[in-house]
Amino acid sequence: MHVNGKVALVTGGAQGIGRAFVQALLGKGAKVALLDRNSEAGQESKAALDEQFEAQRTLFIQCDVTEQEQLKGAFKKVIEHFGRLDIVVNNAGVNNEKDWESTIQINLTSVIRGTYLGLEYMRKGNGGNGGVIINMSSLADKTDSTAKSPCNLAYIIFPANPNLELDSEFLISTGLAANMENYGVRVNTICPGFVNTPILQSIDKEENMGQYYSYKDEIKNMMQFYGVMDPSIIAEGLITIIEDDTLNGEVMKITASQGIHFQQYGQTPFTSSKT
Repeated sequence: MHVNGKVALVTGGAQGIGRAFVQALLGKGAKVALLDRNSEAGQESKAALDEQFEAQRTLFIQCDVTEQEQLKGAFKKVIEHFGRLDIVVNNAGVNNEKDWESTIQINLTSVIRGTYLGLEYMRKGNGGNGGVIINMSSLADKTDSTAKSPCNLAYIIFPANPNLELDSEFLISTGLAANMENYGVRVNTICPGFVNTPILQSIDKEENMGQYYSYKDEIKNMMQFYGVMDPSIIAEGLITIIEDDTLNGEVMKITASQGIHFQQYGQTPFTSSKT
């Protein structure tokens, strides 16, 4: 899929990786709706982007992704405003171990809900033109050296974190269903390592880390060992997934040491042989 002229919706689009995604999509000629519950950050982001790109190519929608009707309404507004929807990026994520129930709603439930909404509004046969859905996850607790670490639970909070196995099963089922039903919609996930974002910086805050605050030094040691990436590197991966039409049901890993690479699975009828 060529990005130029397409319409994208990015949740958590005002800061961090989401902001980098919006920037990259606009740079490729897309129109972008950035959703974020932080109204001030959203307005500031749009104003900054409007100085670099045409103002009519961006739309900011204040949206709490945990509110089902708000999220559904945002999808409808994007289509009403731009006339179509081609790319959905479920990126919104938080780090709040004290309010773990809200964290699950944002980091997991909203990703699943956003995927189903993307399939509903983009699928062919339902008024859509097809498209691609990208879900953000994490490589947290998927490296051998951290698998038995006592701070493992704190580590898996970065960024939005349905874990790799859950993402894989969800991807395979939704990707296969979309393929078999000829929806014309691809579903993929990006799992980055440590990325320099406000979420990563929150490990220094007890109000975010809760009972895992005592492990912050160990997490910092991991960051130093594995390396911390700039959000723009993750945005490069996003563009790759969008533009490569062979990618469906794939998990893209991005690390400082290996760059962009893919999770390997047993061959299925719809997955690519990317490695």
